[in-house]
Amino acid sequence: MGIQNWSDNIILVNLAQEPQLSEELLAATGMVNERQDADVVVDFADVDIITSSSIAKLLKLRKALLDCSHRLVLSSVKRRTYNVFTVTGLDSVFEFVEDQFLALAGLQLVGG
Repeated sequence: MGIQNWSDNIILVNLAQEPQLSEELLAATGMVNERQDADVVVDFADVDIITSSSIAKLLKLRKALLDCSHRLVLSSVKRRTYNVFTVTGLDSVFEFVEDQFLALAGLQLVGG
């Protein structure tokens, strides 16, 4: 799916299925570490399940964003995938939004 600079201060990550999902999360973390000036929306529309390894990469991405005072928003997370976040207690760690458009609009409104 891909990673794109959606605006000057928002990176949009449209995740693919595993194993590309894991690689895309690594690439997004690299971008955040280089830029340190953008919020990130991770869209799960095409993801059915997430592995523990990818959850660990998602947590690293979240940490990189928190370190530079930016937000990570997860969008379009299907019920089955969301249940993984709930069972692990990570549903309260991540910010979830219904779809990518609401996530992008919300970040733009806050960002100015």
